[in-house]
Amino acid sequence: MWIDQARIDALYKTLSERIVILDGAMGTMIQDYQLEEEDYRGKRFADWKSPLKGNNDLLVLTQPEIIREIHQKYYVAGADIIETNTFNATSIAMADYHMEDLCREINLEAAKIAKEVAKSYEAQTGQIKWVAGVLGPTNRTASLSPDVNDPGFRNIDFDQLVTAYQEATKALIEGGSDIILIETIFDTLNAKAAAFAVESVFDELGYKLPVMISGTITDASGRTLSGQTTEAFYNALRHVNPLSFGLNCALGPDQLRQYVANLSDVCEGYVSVHPNAGLPNEFGEYDLGPEEMAAEIHEWAESGFLNIVGGCCGTTPAHIQAMKNAVEAFPKREKPKLPVKMRLSGLEAMSVES
Repeated sequence: MWIDQARIDALYKTLSERIVILDGAMGTMIQDYQLEEEDYRGKRFADWKSPLKGNNDLLVLTQPEIIREIHQKYYVAGADIIETNTFNATSIAMADYHMEDLCREINLEAAKIAKEVAKSYEAQTGQIKWVAGVLGPTNRTASLSPDVNDPGFRNIDFDQLVTAYQEATKALIEGGSDIILIETIFDTLNAKAAAFAVESVFDELGYKLPVMISGTITDASGRTLSGQTTEAFYNALRHVNPLSFGLNCALGPDQLRQYVANLSDVCEGYVSVHPNAGLPNEFGEYDLGPEEMAAEIHEWAESGFLNIVGGCCGTTPAHIQAMKNAVEAFPKREKPKLPVKMRLSGLEAMSVES
């Protein structure tokens, strides 16, 4: 494994010049293919002992052409960065399907597929594109008990999370990821484990890739699931010195706006945002169309909030193309020059003047 420094330099140069476009939802696009159990299984897993429908990450092994096609559609729509199809590809999350031992292979193949599409698109257009290797939040939380009768109980610990994230990170890098994206963070302790794992892999390799961090405000309370405000969450992870810090998922752009504004004020690096296409309706579908969503994103760009923008649940290539069109006339967000302070975090943020 080695770092393609020219690609990394090009990414930083692009971020210094304009708003960069991230892709949209993978799961939403997969739903359009109306895959059934046998499609998820393919020949290789025809006799697997548990149901596999819904294991979208497995599709990089059983339906790789579908994943390639989705990546390609997002690049054509204007995305600069696409995310690997690895949101649940840790041994912790894959335990639901008894597929813990496949995690390295899934992450490796997902990154290879995404990078192949990026390189192919670059060869056709001359436009450089990047791949973000995704580390999702897992389906467990290190900060909270899953048992209401036993608040002290935990079904995962920090070291277990680190081990799982290290395995995934190594494979994502080996497969050709240009960026590591720790996303949809609902528990800051999980995110700290992911960040520690990523940094330890970098130390082992002897080089670093850019890291993106993106958290989730879970509801109208304005807090993550583990209870932190946006600024407290930022303070808790700013030591990672990521390429970008952002918010994604859970809320639509109208409800997310105030938290994006807050993050833009306090973040010393680049700001990334990829919201849902509104809130799900009674059928679990998302009703905010491309032009409506782009109008919200247009206002964010006009307000100077954005460095990287894309879409999460419910968004499609049409949403990404509309967002690209909506922001391209506006300059990128300028990083604020903030006074030196000791920045602390509990559930709330606290700053102490030096």
